[in-house]
Amino acid sequence: MTEDAEVVAPPEEETTSRQKRKTKALHVPRYNVVLLDDDDHTYEYVIEMLMKLFGHSMSKAFRMAREVDMSGRVVVETTHRERAEFKRDQIHAYGADWRIPECRGSMSAVVEPAS
Repeated sequence: MTEDAEVVAPPEEETTSRQKRKTKALHVPRYNVVLLDDDDHTYEYVIEMLMKLFGHSMSKAFRMAREVDMSGRVVVETTHRERAEFKRDQIHAYGADWRIPECRGSMSAVVEPAS
């Protein structure tokens, strides 16, 4: 470029209302993974499972273990449907509590719409 050259910016494009796109918020329904109580698993089992499958801290897992023991159920995660079903299936596949010889299998869980 020479000193006498003129620098010209490209023209700005005008946008009309037809060209503007409206963005719409997508509502994804939420679901709770609910752990159900039974008498065949120890607190240690529940705490271990919640830490491993959900990444909960030991103190949070203990609070949830106590709640499921006292009230019969506890929400362990709220998420979209596919993940909720996957996490429920992981609970069902976790296996028996080796600390209790009579334990026959995993704990139970259900998926429910979150309110």
